[in-house]
Amino acid sequence: MREAPVPTQQPQAQEDARFPHPHADARRSGRHQVPAPTGPRPAVGLIRSVRDRATFDALARARHRSGGVVTLRFVPGDPASPPRLAVATAHSSGNAVIRNRVRRRLRAAVAAHRDELVGGAYLFGGGREAATVSFASLRDAVGGLIRSVREEGT
Repeated sequence: MREAPVPTQQPQAQEDARFPHPHADARRSGRHQVPAPTGPRPAVGLIRSVRDRATFDALARARHRSGGVVTLRFVPGDPASPPRLAVATAHSSGNAVIRNRVRRRLRAAVAAHRDELVGGAYLFGGGREAATVSFASLRDAVGGLIRSVREEGT
């Protein structure tokens, strides 16, 4: 077994590392740090959520339209008011991660077509396939359903 040579002289003493106090750093603000806001960001105001029970009951009685992996129920409303949107997924679609992914993707697909929406209440639904299909085809399916509502109303 061989031993490595160890020098007998110690290296020159170096200055200790200096860690500044957090309030002494000139780049940091002197203000009290507050946590980031929690919860969803405020809505842009172009599309509103469906909140009242009467609208959900009307949507439950509305005609069911299907466009590939997306379904739509629509209740016409005042054309001057902004459209209202609800997104639904069934528990059979998968676990919470998959259902939330479907909701986010459907909201994004509807937002891509927000200029085509007419006044009223929309209920979009999607199954497990809506989580895995390409976003372009999901956006096209949502756009087709929105156009079918517009054509039917005119």
